[in-house]
Amino acid sequence: MSYQSKPESIRSIIEQAKNCWIEGKADTLASLFTEDGELIVPGNRWVGKEAIRKAAADFASNTASVKIEIHQIIIEGNHTAVEWYWEDTAKGTGQKNPADDAIVIDFVGDKIKRWREYIDTQTPKTQSNKG
Repeated sequence: MSYQSKPESIRSIIEQAKNCWIEGKADTLASLFTEDGELIVPGNRWVGKEAIRKAAADFASNTASVKIEIHQIIIEGNHTAVEWYWEDTAKGTGQKNPADDAIVIDFVGDKIKRWREYIDTQTPKTQSNKG
């Protein structure tokens, strides 16, 4: 029988992850995952806390001004879907990178087992041109 994650714990972990991305806290982000946890984004997959920590640290060293706005969190047992708006700025070029992001997260207890992102970089750009 697997341990049922509590919705309030899940929401707290998602908020912690959001803050880790914003503040560039790779060690803290990695600590939210199981030992064999996965972080998957289009074109990349990292397995294990150390790989996740390194990926987050590399990201933090190349970006600035990360902004995240959570639009919704849907929780079904140990599975969660998150919709958020993300924006960062590339340090080398100053280019802003907006994205609408849907994330599917599987939990084991109070740890993230799998974090899978589906990133839409096109829609935010078209919406900003309509203003």
